[in-house]
Amino acid sequence: METKLTINPNSGYCETNSTFYSKRTPISLPVNETINITTFISSQSHHGTTALVDAATGHHLSFSDFWTSVEAISTSLSVDLGIRKGHVILILSPNSIYFPIISLSIMSLGAIITTCNPLNTKSEIAKQIADSKPVLAFTTHELVPNLADTNLPIVLIGRTKLSAPRSKIVSTLDTMIKTRPNQTRVYERVTQNDTASLLYSSGTTGTSKGVVSSHGNFIAVIQTITGLLKLAEGELGLGNQTFICTVPMFHIYGVAWFVATLLACGTTAVILPKFDMHEMLKAVEKYKVTHLPLVPPIVVALINSADEIKMKYDLSSLTAVLSGGAPLSKEVVEGFVEKFPMMKILQGYGLTESAGIGSSTYSLEESRRYGSAGLLASSMEARIVDPETGECLPVNRSGELWLRGPSIMKGYFSNAEATADTLDSEGWLRTGDLCYIDGDGFIFVVDRLKELIKYKGYQVAPAELEALLLAHPEISDAAVIPFPDRDVGQLPMAYVVRKAGSHISQSGVMDFITRQVAPYKKIRKVAFVASVPKTPSGKILRKDLIRLATSKL
Repeated sequence: METKLTINPNSGYCETNSTFYSKRTPISLPVNETINITTFISSQSHHGTTALVDAATGHHLSFSDFWTSVEAISTSLSVDLGIRKGHVILILSPNSIYFPIISLSIMSLGAIITTCNPLNTKSEIAKQIADSKPVLAFTTHELVPNLADTNLPIVLIGRTKLSAPRSKIVSTLDTMIKTRPNQTRVYERVTQNDTASLLYSSGTTGTSKGVVSSHGNFIAVIQTITGLLKLAEGELGLGNQTFICTVPMFHIYGVAWFVATLLACGTTAVILPKFDMHEMLKAVEKYKVTHLPLVPPIVVALINSADEIKMKYDLSSLTAVLSGGAPLSKEVVEGFVEKFPMMKILQGYGLTESAGIGSSTYSLEESRRYGSAGLLASSMEARIVDPETGECLPVNRSGELWLRGPSIMKGYFSNAEATADTLDSEGWLRTGDLCYIDGDGFIFVVDRLKELIKYKGYQVAPAELEALLLAHPEISDAAVIPFPDRDVGQLPMAYVVRKAGSHISQSGVMDFITRQVAPYKKIRKVAFVASVPKTPSGKILRKDLIRLATSKL
């Protein structure tokens, strides 16, 4: 006989099994197992007309043209190049209106996309290729040299130039798009459990690993984000929205929103080839963009330049900013609302391992739970686990956040040991984030477990000190790292970016923190830098700063 679960309606916590349950309406998933992400997206009913716009050229692509191109490219891949289910294909490209077309063409065959940062070095790209073993690459003329030593056959995105090494180029995207659908091509059975993507985690706390996500994982992402947008905008508003792609498409943030969800909703996506603040604002004005997905540093930059921006650009079409990567502080949320009162500010938390889904806010009221990453996503479950004892903890107790739900990865590619360390036999994902969930079900990310500073046995959370530093009127950005010390183990060290015109000193920074924290949390070293290194999703690259700090030891 099953035990009846009694779930607290405020927190979502169940004492019976020490599990937190989402307060959002559960998502519905297709019962048909034989469905892939491409057919799922194309089957969604919507009233959208324009699918994609190239912000640089103004080139528009209708939904009809989009799906015709997907069918043509998948036919060419299957018939002309022999691509089959299970083959891995690399996409090495900056943001482009062709990125989602290529991705969905590949996945429709049961083949697997692996994406790579176009700014990566040759050796970084070579490492990913050696691990993921792709059989084909899509790339641009400018990036062909980065694949020169790989011997990978290449499909060229954009025009071929005479200087391109023709021997490696087996086709061009232009040629593929002109391919007529071939009814005799091989159609393989693709299920929700089959692998759709192999995205590489940021590697901020260890070696970068290939995250295996299934078609079912991405269908869950689509249903989750669509439900959130309907909650925020109303059922009828989705087809009239225009999003601008400011985030990298190779990242889970870009894949979840711009390769998957927005195409299913019928919204228009304006694509920036590369991020530039003024190009973004010009595109917002020109294309009447309504939604602006950003990472926290750009939100801060908008606040700092708000008066100048509002004088130069018409942003009246904007209704919402969507921030992901890290929770926004009280100062940032209130600063944004003050400067841009016509916009909602929404937040989200997720990992590559959870296909970008974890928790979110959908209203300004929810975003005003300062420092919170929002409520658990629909159909997601959570546990807060003591990292020392393994005990599951209740409301308002800090421990490692574990997540379980339909978007959680299948595991790490060809890495059983890392998979076992991160994903348990019951499907719980150990996020590596130190969190607590309050009495109303809001998640607060305290810090990364592996980034905790151990000072004389005390644990110091860098995020706590960074939040205090960012509240200083002369500091625009900051990062705190562990600095090795023979006597105490590790010292908290701060890297600080001064605001323009500021002359704050090392002692000024340290005294400011000393007045606000327990003695063991005091910052004991300070270095001033022009900028804090971060990943595309806004996470601080502490490894880089630790390497810099310890290079002179």
